[in-house]
Amino acid sequence: MRTIELNKRQEQILQIVKGDGPITGEQIAEKLDLTRATLRPDLAILTMAGYLEARPRVGYFYTGKTSSQLIAEKLRKLKVRDFQSIPVVVNTNVSVYDAICTMFLEDVGTLFVVDESAVLVGVLSRKDLLRASIGKQELTSVPVNIIMTRMPNITICRKEDYIIDVAITLIEKQIDALPVVKETEKGFEVIGRVTKTNMTSILVNLTEDEIL
Repeated sequence: MRTIELNKRQEQILQIVKGDGPITGEQIAEKLDLTRATLRPDLAILTMAGYLEARPRVGYFYTGKTSSQLIAEKLRKLKVRDFQSIPVVVNTNVSVYDAICTMFLEDVGTLFVVDESAVLVGVLSRKDLLRASIGKQELTSVPVNIIMTRMPNITICRKEDYIIDVAITLIEKQIDALPVVKETEKGFEVIGRVTKTNMTSILVNLTEDEIL
């Protein structure tokens, strides 16, 4: 069930708790002329969704939060590690032509460039490859390290970062993806990516109450 779609009985329970809370489950059942067992699933749903708060030996409280507020609270708790995708990487000596083929075959908008030690050294966007392709150079002979965005001008994130912070960065920087990295003795190793597509999927799942 979606957090924003409550049935009639659940709406009645919310109104009772709003007006009379804190109130026990038995008291709510009595007001609705139902058994406590009948109400138990509804109370569990309302509590897990964040509409109600249950305190032992006290009863149920109404949190006063709207569906939008509850979704926003969930979103603020989400971390990169739970939603990152597999990165698509190419080597520094790969040609622009091969990079274009890789981007097309993998159906991604960003490629991460690594050196012989698998350390992040650059990023290639669709714009970078498009800019190179409309020039007069032979694409099969031009290595990607000529056109890529280089470190330290690459925005990165880590698996412990919050998704909301990454989303803000994507908007502010006007980019399609961030590499998820971990620090090694040689530099940053790419272990994942977070894209605008990931963000869209997260929002859809949140509205369907699939992320708890």
